[in-house]
Amino acid sequence: MKKGSRFALGAAIGAVAGVVAGLLAAPKSGKETRADIKQKALEMKKEAAEKAGDLKKRTAELGETTKKRTDDILNQAKQKVDEVKKRAEDTKR
Repeated sequence: MKKGSRFALGAAIGAVAGVVAGLLAAPKSGKETRADIKQKALEMKKEAAEKAGDLKKRTAELGETTKKRTDDILNQAKQKVDEVKKRAEDTKR
């Protein structure tokens, strides 16, 4: 796991812990606290879904870029092989 993604995971876990601690320490009734927890959970779920969508899009873009680069490299290699073959044939003559 990359250092940045570990940090992000730690920050997310810390944020969740902070929200829960804050809600549980607040002087509210149980019903109000449960409603607050439910609201925060829905907000976090929405944010996680958005980030997952962004990650999916970036991964697809990276895959396309990688495929294009690989195809370019293969084409260049084929051209070089063809050039070497032609030189070898010319040398034989």
